[in-house]
Amino acid sequence: MAADNADTLEPTIFSAVITPHRSLKQAGFLVLMIAFGGISFVAGMVFLMLGAWPVFGFFGLDVLLLYWAFRINYRDGGAYEEVTVTPSALTVRKVNPRGRVREWVLNPLWVKLERIEIEDFGINRLLLISRGKQLIVGSFLGPHEKATFANALGRALGEARRGVYPPAS
Repeated sequence: MAADNADTLEPTIFSAVITPHRSLKQAGFLVLMIAFGGISFVAGMVFLMLGAWPVFGFFGLDVLLLYWAFRINYRDGGAYEEVTVTPSALTVRKVNPRGRVREWVLNPLWVKLERIEIEDFGINRLLLISRGKQLIVGSFLGPHEKATFANALGRALGEARRGVYPPAS
């Protein structure tokens, strides 16, 4: 966090990259598809031998739809958000799964971090508010992770406002 920002030679007070959580790795996906495909094939063969041949095709369609859903899920996992705080700028960079980049640069002196909480759930949304405009950050995170991220970002914004920066190394 004390590294220098190469573009402005300002110390970086806070930097985070937020990515969507993926609970099933590629090896797990392969095991799931083999098991699901094998069970579907065996069940489909039973129906085929009983004379209900159209059911066999539906079991194959189920395997194909599951594969397609996971492929979309993995493709969407390529999205991420980068949040960086320096003494003079709060930069939010959002990259969608197709690589399209949107970037906002805000003055950390004028940014308000707002937490929208649901009593039984925790933090539902984190908003950066500046000049009457709102920007949602941390949308990939769960409620507990949003709380941790909000605390760290809040501390960094406070440091930027106070003008207290860690020494550059």
